[in-house]
Amino acid sequence: MTKPPLILISPSIEAEGVEFHDRSLSLSEAYPRAIADAGGLPLTMPSGQSRALIAECVRRCDGVLITGGDDIEPRLYQDRVPGKLRKTVETTPDGGERDFRELILIDEVFRQHKPLLAICRGHQMLNIALGGTLVVDIPTQVPDALNHGRMDKRSEVVHEVQLTRESLLSKITGKRTLGVNSTHHQAVGRVADLLQVTATSEDGVVESMELKPQAARLLPFMLATQFHPERLVDRYPEHRAIFRAFTQACTLSQRKL
Repeated sequence: MTKPPLILISPSIEAEGVEFHDRSLSLSEAYPRAIADAGGLPLTMPSGQSRALIAECVRRCDGVLITGGDDIEPRLYQDRVPGKLRKTVETTPDGGERDFRELILIDEVFRQHKPLLAICRGHQMLNIALGGTLVVDIPTQVPDALNHGRMDKRSEVVHEVQLTRESLLSKITGKRTLGVNSTHHQAVGRVADLLQVTATSEDGVVESMELKPQAARLLPFMLATQFHPERLVDRYPEHRAIFRAFTQACTLSQRKL
């Protein structure tokens, strides 16, 4: 009998935790719950920037989930950010350690050929890791943009996105239009060469990316979403299907090892 696939989840960092009020790992329970409900076995990734440790974590897992969180350090994708834009950026309290840890993590995912699901910040980090850029602040830089920072309705559908025909996301959800939540003020800017946009909101903001057909062989499964499907799985089967497809890909990856 096939064992549940082990799925490594990259957490965020809090400056002050509960137990000793020191820097702590932080992870919304919605992520591991969505993985577990889809048949996977979630495992939180430890902190640290040791490539050996990260590589071993990836080697032992059957797939990787990169989660949301604070803004990514702009110096990773832009030489100079004007002061007005810089003031909108809220980076991680660990001095950028998470950024560099996840850059190594993404490199190891591709090197070891493991399924990858990247959500919100993870969607943006994937684009940066592969050579793309970000929109630093949507309200400032995108004319007539929707309100994408709906933290007041973070677990509710607040707008729709259009899916590319024959895209992986469209096939998984069975939709060409998908209702999503929206809790971000940054977005993908210039798309990395290996990636293609497969969902956009009506204001043109990139809501999902996949590998281009000529790059699809690089990973057995790769989907990146700007929205948070883990917060919608309890009411929307199309969002539940995203985690089901991911864990199924991880199970297939497990069998090939």
